[in-house]
Amino acid sequence: MTLRRPLEFDHDDRKSIYEYVEEHGAVDPDVAQTDCLPHDAGGFRHHVAILRRNGYLARTDDGHLEVAVDSDETEEEYDREDLSFRVRPARQADLTGIVGAMRQVVEDGRYIVAESVAQEVDHDQALLRHNEIESRMFFVATVDDEVVGWVHLRSPELEKLAHTAELTLGVLEEYRGNGIGSHLLQRGLQWAASRGYEKVYQSLPATNEEAIAFLEEHGWAIEAVREDHYVIDGEYVDETMLAVEL
Repeated sequence: MTLRRPLEFDHDDRKSIYEYVEEHGAVDPDVAQTDCLPHDAGGFRHHVAILRRNGYLARTDDGHLEVAVDSDETEEEYDREDLSFRVRPARQADLTGIVGAMRQVVEDGRYIVAESVAQEVDHDQALLRHNEIESRMFFVATVDDEVVGWVHLRSPELEKLAHTAELTLGVLEEYRGNGIGSHLLQRGLQWAASRGYEKVYQSLPATNEEAIAFLEEHGWAIEAVREDHYVIDGEYVDETMLAVEL
């Protein structure tokens, strides 16, 4: 299933099971069955089988159920002179690493949107979302299986905005300068284009000159500036709004 596919269920119990998994992230099937269909274990197994067949749910390596949001599981490996890293779709198990990386990247207060996303993901305890309100997708860069960077795309399930997605991206400072951010950005935009998005955008404080320059070097353009939109360390800071057409 892709994040662009509308949610359609032909049975109320299947809808309830999907919504339970989508809300909770990766869940133990026994726990989900107890909460969703406590008196019908056989019916639960049948509905899960149909949801998996139809591409709505998937099983993790440890047997948990999670939302199936991306059919391209390709893991790309890159080698630098003294560093090897991989870029792949995120899994629920990456949640702690992603939130930790986000918090480290935003600690200087120059990436407000990413700071908000980190709080939201940590609160939800569900990494990948696809429901009637929003869709949320992550890719990660890893070194020795540890998350060192991320790219995140989110789109509201609203027809008037269905062609757009908001993007955040970050790499731990110790790993910058190795092309990780460029590869994450490319993977995220390729995914967005393949799902039919036409425009990707993000907003940054004007003081985050490094991030703004990075995006402009990759073909993004400044669309607007909102004056004094943020207050950072007691100072008013403009918001720079950037976008790229796919």
